[in-house]
Amino acid sequence: MPTSAGDHRDIAESYGSDAERYDRTRPRYPDALVERIVDGSPGRDVLDVGAGTGIAGLAFRARGCRVLGIEPDARMAAFARRKGLDVEIARFEEWEPAGRDFDAVVAGTVWHWVDPVAGAAQAARVLRPAGRLALFWNAFQPAPEVAEALTEAYARAAPELPFDWRRLTGADSHASVLAPAADGIRAAAAFGEPEEWRFGWDRVYTREEWLDQVPTFGGHGQLPAGKLGTLLDSIGDAVDALGGSLSMRYTAVVLTAVRTG
Repeated sequence: MPTSAGDHRDIAESYGSDAERYDRTRPRYPDALVERIVDGSPGRDVLDVGAGTGIAGLAFRARGCRVLGIEPDARMAAFARRKGLDVEIARFEEWEPAGRDFDAVVAGTVWHWVDPVAGAAQAARVLRPAGRLALFWNAFQPAPEVAEALTEAYARAAPELPFDWRRLTGADSHASVLAPAADGIRAAAAFGEPEEWRFGWDRVYTREEWLDQVPTFGGHGQLPAGKLGTLLDSIGDAVDALGGSLSMRYTAVVLTAVRTG
């Protein structure tokens, strides 16, 4: 559940405290998403903004791309480097490209932490003509019974966390993230009109797999250990009541635009 750019940067910078868990549990992106971005770019030089542990960057490298990652958290960058990704440590808005340019600038589940105006301007600066900016997220779209069960689990154990899963069941659950990103692209005055691509996919999680991912959700890693344990117990009970596993529908949403000029 993304937070708007500029809010809760302490959350954004907390993920590196358990980079191995983040890499192990976070959902990947559909092959069709990666292929469409690659096929819609003029070449294979890719800049991965907010590279994290390399989840997106390595997917593009597997499609034959030359990938450079930019990541502000040194712990995440170190993890991605151990996996073989070339990563420089910087916030994207402040990164100095030193004359380098790219065929695509991509950002997987990170642009809500980037200033949308400064980020789009920086992307325009480093993209070649006809280069593609592609921002994408995996949007949770739980079935109503799953959303209800998870929402009740949070209400019991951590009512202070703004995790109402019921509001994610609609197709436009990421509108609050996409709208400012699109406005930032338009403000750069260097791109064609942004468009959206969507790719639906599903994953069934065991109880253990879902609980393993929960601490990587925004704000959860900052909970006191006892509070997090109580929340995990409550969510585990909810998954048990659903039959011991949890089927999650995802929509991978892409906001993309082509560099003009």
